[in-house]
Amino acid sequence: MSQGVTATASVSLVDVTRTVTTEAELRAIIGEPSELVVSKLADRLNALTRQFVERSPFVCVATKLPDGGIDVSPRGDPAGFVRILDERTLLMPDRPGNRIADTLTNLLADPRIALLFLIPGVGDTFRVNGRATIVEDSELLAHCAVEGKAPALGYLIEVEEAYTHCSKAFLRSNLWDPERYVDRSELPSNGELLRSVGADVEPATYDAERAERYARREGFY
Repeated sequence: MSQGVTATASVSLVDVTRTVTTEAELRAIIGEPSELVVSKLADRLNALTRQFVERSPFVCVATKLPDGGIDVSPRGDPAGFVRILDERTLLMPDRPGNRIADTLTNLLADPRIALLFLIPGVGDTFRVNGRATIVEDSELLAHCAVEGKAPALGYLIEVEEAYTHCSKAFLRSNLWDPERYVDRSELPSNGELLRSVGADVEPATYDAERAERYARREGFY
């Protein structure tokens, strides 16, 4: 078991003595946001906030599943890979993946999208909520090329909300502290994880082949 993590007994909803079911109950506990916090919510980027998009090499993308669930997908590329077309429009490339295509299929059913931009070493993040359209436009997407390869698809995102998010979560977690980094070998390998859910793989072989593909950057772009 990882250091600092303790096991807890399984708890069902019937075991919980008190639940919060209304916003009035919630606000009685946590209070209301200050006017200063509310004032940071904008419907577009400006000369300062756009820098968080331009400097970010990693974005978490949330979309809504057709059955009502929520999906979150990581996206990463050289910093600035989410292009700013204007103060209310972003273009995010769609890179090769596992072809399950959750984000793409979700957006076909519901265009709502949420983005969380991270910058290595920086505690403040930047959030964008809006609506996305899947585009297949070779001229537009040519500007998203990396290593000479342009994406076949992209997401054209209309900004509805844009605002910075404070760094408390990063300070609490010490996320950017190198002394807290976890060696990958301490966790189950990808082959072991696949085997654990029933995939017919030999973990060591799968992991070695995967490492070779990644070393060649096969399927990156």
